[in-house]
Amino acid sequence: MVNVLWLLLDTAGSLLATACMLRAIAWWQQLSVRNPIMQFVLAVTDWLVRPLQRVLPASRRVHWASLAAALLLAVALSFLYSTLMLARGPMPGGVILVGLFWLGKWTIYLVIGLVLLQAVLSWVNPQAPMAPVIDHLTRGFLGPIRRVVPLIGGVDLSPLLLVVAAQALLMLLESALGTLLRFF
Repeated sequence: MVNVLWLLLDTAGSLLATACMLRAIAWWQQLSVRNPIMQFVLAVTDWLVRPLQRVLPASRRVHWASLAAALLLAVALSFLYSTLMLARGPMPGGVILVGLFWLGKWTIYLVIGLVLLQAVLSWVNPQAPMAPVIDHLTRGFLGPIRRVVPLIGGVDLSPLLLVVAAQALLMLLESALGTLLRFF
């Protein structure tokens, strides 16, 4: 029964934290809030982000309240995991470390998902209504790679390179977390 409870909490919490990160990325990329994707993200996250905006106002490029909301959710989930699933009680340092790791992992998966969606849409249906939104969201991640890696035979390899680099970063995070948690 505890495993089912954890599955529900983990799914809801990670999706909500990912939506908060998507909101922060959209702010960074100066995406209009008038498109349907952002309307959904705002509707899902406003109850958590809006109170934090009073304390953490956004700067020109960083939406601090969205980042703080995502971090709070990740740390809360980490605390719940250590309380529900581990035999020993939660250790503050380990809870925060695991929360930061999970947030990093969810963000990397979000970027991978957006890049893959953008790549598929560019090949299958570049005129899809959500294609410009996804392209705008991924521009900040793919732009630096596109400046270095030219088109090869008219094919943009930047999404592939970004996904491979993101996978490598995930592997590094996994190994670093394992090493760091030995100290807690």
